[in-house]
Amino acid sequence: MIAWVHWFRVVQMGICALLVCASMAQAQTTSQAPTLGPETNLPLPRYVSLKAGESNVRRGPSLSHRIDWVFTRRNMPLQVVAEYGHWRRVIDRDGQGGWVHYSMLSGARTVLIDGQTTPLRARPDDTSLENAILEPGVIARLGECTADWCQLTAGGYRGWAPKAVLWGVNPAEIRD
Repeated sequence: MIAWVHWFRVVQMGICALLVCASMAQAQTTSQAPTLGPETNLPLPRYVSLKAGESNVRRGPSLSHRIDWVFTRRNMPLQVVAEYGHWRRVIDRDGQGGWVHYSMLSGARTVLIDGQTTPLRARPDDTSLENAILEPGVIARLGECTADWCQLTAGGYRGWAPKAVLWGVNPAEIRD
């Protein structure tokens, strides 16, 4: 009887994994409104940040799955692309990812300065005074966003940066 129950759970997890993969593939091929996660009813994909300074990234959505690597950068922005129970499938800016327990994630939004050194300006305008210079790889707290600019806080400085140089915010996203 125990062997049968174990076999049934293995088959059930396999079917759930197939359904998650199928929903991810469907979400990637459709360009309409984002789908809603089955667990949280929040949009997929969406951005979150890493709450902990260290978090295991697993091959599948359970503690029994192998740890592929460990995220070690607190507040790193991540994109949630799937949900299963208390687990979230996340990817980083390089497209690498896996399954992380939801308790390791925060809804507080952060962004990563991507590509080049970026001035943090006093106003959302290319001619505005520079408050600071942000190096590539800097993580900043995300504030409001207009069509082309986002307000950031990093290293005790606050200002505006062009949305095009940020990873962790959608190009069409407007935030108040």
